[in-house]
Amino acid sequence: MMPLRKRLSRGLGAVLCLVFVVHWFAADWVIRTVAEKQIANRLADDGYSLMETLAAGEDDSVTFNGLRISSVYSRPLSGHYYQIKVDARVYPSPSLLDFPLQTMAMGPEQSRIYHLSGPEQRPLLVLGLGMVRYGHRINISVAEDLSAVDHDITAIRMAYFGLSLTILLCALLLLGWDIRRSLLPVISVGGELEQVSSGRRQRIDPDVPAEIVPLVLEINRLLELVVRRLRQSRTAIGNLAHALKRPVAILYSMTAESALQDHPELRRQLRVQSEIIHRCIERELKRARIAGDPHVATVFNPRTELFALKKILRSLYSEKPLDIQITAPDRRIRFDREDIMELAGNLLDNACKWARQRIDVELEYTDTLLIRIADDGPGCDEADAGSLIRRGKRLDESVQGHGLGLSIVWDIVNTYQGRLNVGRSKSLGGFLVTVELPLH
Repeated sequence: MMPLRKRLSRGLGAVLCLVFVVHWFAADWVIRTVAEKQIANRLADDGYSLMETLAAGEDDSVTFNGLRISSVYSRPLSGHYYQIKVDARVYPSPSLLDFPLQTMAMGPEQSRIYHLSGPEQRPLLVLGLGMVRYGHRINISVAEDLSAVDHDITAIRMAYFGLSLTILLCALLLLGWDIRRSLLPVISVGGELEQVSSGRRQRIDPDVPAEIVPLVLEINRLLELVVRRLRQSRTAIGNLAHALKRPVAILYSMTAESALQDHPELRRQLRVQSEIIHRCIERELKRARIAGDPHVATVFNPRTELFALKKILRSLYSEKPLDIQITAPDRRIRFDREDIMELAGNLLDNACKWARQRIDVELEYTDTLLIRIADDGPGCDEADAGSLIRRGKRLDESVQGHGLGLSIVWDIVNTYQGRLNVGRSKSLGGFLVTVELPLH
């Protein structure tokens, strides 16, 4: 993929070039329009001067005095011309010589500016005036050669083109410098990521432009997630090692005995310890089944995931007629799927273990994530509930009952800086667990 700096430079450079072309054509049009407007004003002065010289003759004719306007109209091919048409009779200016000026007919009290081709095919700007005087239809046309103006406009155009091109080149250079300067924070973030990967930093500095603040915050959140995953993995491995250490040691010592056949008690203890190891392994496998896909996900649909978890648990506790009622929003929420599934899975596992028949699961998502799980089992009193959530020391996961899953749940809640409450359900009469996790 093309580097971002090159893409920005090409895109913005193309926009600047387009603006330059449009601006240059617009400026060229403005220059020509202003020049022709000035000529038209001068032509109007001469035309109205000719109009004021009109007079009625004795034979019902119309006369005019061309001497009252500039003498430039008398010099041959001077570039300044007029033509007066009275009814069908034409009176050209001396400067036209014998050139027939094809003017446009004007209605009474009309005026118009237009272009014509004059002597020697030179461009002319013409002002036409129409009127009725002394009972005659009169058209006065005053024209000026635009060749000299076009020469001046071309000189101005080229000078302005050179100036605009210089400004464009400076703007492109400034744009390239500004793009490089603007991308420095992104390059800095890349350097900080390299420092994170090498262990010299733990997070990225969020003091960056507003456009990449969400990116930096998301990266920092993912970095925290990686740390949390590592901590959870180490905790789980430690729990498993602690649970297997003593049974494995006993089995190892028993394997040194040479007279197992003569000692049935030793055989019985070996069987018991083997069953303990088996239960520990099965418990860790059950946690893995509850967590589901280990792929890290930053969002998940609670309704879809909880119903999938419900099917797994009903198959694990198929010997019970469990009625699991789930109330959860059917939309994606911004919480780590694996964390929430491990938390809800352990709570539901305990509920299935102790429930007689009914389990209610409620999940609400507003400013916080609120999870309530209640069952109709024996429950516990307030004193026992308080001991389950006290963290003076870590609960031993080898103990059967609600404390088994709550130890894992507490680790997740504590990582999110949330709250965990346990007690008795008023509706079902059994155990009630409430978890509240803030939205980071």
